Amino acid sequence: MNEKIAIFGAGDLGKEILVLIHQINLNIGRWQIEGFFDDNISKGTMISGLTVLGGFEDLNNRKEPINLVLAIADPELKKIITDKITNPNINYPVLIHPGVEMYDFQNITIGKGSVICSGNILTCDIRLGSHVFLNLNCSIGHDCIINDYCSIMPGVNISGKVILEKSVYIGTGVNVINYVTIGENATIGAGATVIDDIQSSSVAVGIPARIIKLKKQQ
Repeated sequence: MNEKIAIFGAGDLGKEILVLIHQINLNIGRWQIEGFFDDNISKGTMISGLTVLGGFEDLNNRKEPINLVLAIADPELKKIITDKITNPNINYPVLIHPGVEMYDFQNITIGKGSVICSGNILTCDIRLGSHVFLNLNCSIGHDCIINDYCSIMPGVNISGKVILEKSVYIGTGVNVINYVTIGENATIGAGATVIDDIQSSSVAVGIPARIIKLKKQQ
């Protein structure tokens, strides 16, 4: 019997996650897609052939178990959402596109709720935390640690022994050289090349990447 799954976030990324689930189903036929959840779209709205089933309240009141995938790129928002969803009947599965290449699968660990899209290459001794999002066509080198809630956009290349602390956002086309640490809640702008450590709660851009501002602490 296929497992029930829903998508939190009915925007553009939600539609891409829906396509990802369809691709997984073509390969292994695992999922029965229930619909979307989204607090900002009216319940009953149809999107990509699926119904918006409600928002946080509906999830937290749900009696029947369901798998939920977050279609949210913003790392801080992902953390807020998982904190607000308190229903023990909600499970966060790992979604991996069948075209992903993992050269040393037995030595790659992936936390709950993480999503790995088509075209990604992961080499060996890699650790992904919970709710990590790897968008299209990224490469992750050996001995990397990518912590909870990090989001990596398309075409990012991360060399070996890089550490991304929690809630890091890496923009499209970024290159990160080996042995670099990027601090918690940092943002790396699209197209940057990171050659030095980046401090927490900062925004860095350029080649080489330089910090242009610090984020306000919540």
